[in-house]
Amino acid sequence: MPEIIPNWHPMFVHFTLGLLAVSAMLYAAAFAAGSHPSAGTLRLVARANLYLGVLFTIGTVLTGWYAYNTVPHDGPSHQVMTIHRNWALFTATVFALLAIAALILRQRGRTEGPAFTLLVVLAAAPLTVTGFYGGELVYRHGVGVLSLPDTDGHTHNHDHGHDHGHDHDHDHDHDHGHDRD
Repeated sequence: MPEIIPNWHPMFVHFTLGLLAVSAMLYAAAFAAGSHPSAGTLRLVARANLYLGVLFTIGTVLTGWYAYNTVPHDGPSHQVMTIHRNWALFTATVFALLAIAALILRQRGRTEGPAFTLLVVLAAAPLTVTGFYGGELVYRHGVGVLSLPDTDGHTHNHDHGHDHGHDHDHDHDHDHGHDRD
């Protein structure tokens, strides 16, 4: 594994979230389009996103399981990791079942109807919850982060208020906590 990150989970998870969320939105758009000719195209692209999202989800779950068992963490972050894992496994199962249902419908020459669309849109809710807890792990608990910045004594003067037509030797007179000669 590259040393820049402790595991591969972040590389897979964004594809899972993006593809499955877009699939739900496109199924909803296809439903809203009704009998308009674009409905078929929207449904086709929604289905492709669903299939690709589930394929990426396999990698996401495997790398997430590896991260769950290997990434350094403390007690409070372990609780959040467990909640995240449980939501992720539930969500992955739901979307896998939806992808199988879509495949069966296609094999029978049928299209996904309103009930299927409703289920996909509803499945976006646990997907969102799973993503929320994943974000909590990284941004609140620092799990999977190799290094946090040392912010002691580092300040910024964000009042740039300089005229772009003045002497360029003074364009970068910002206080970055560094001594100047």
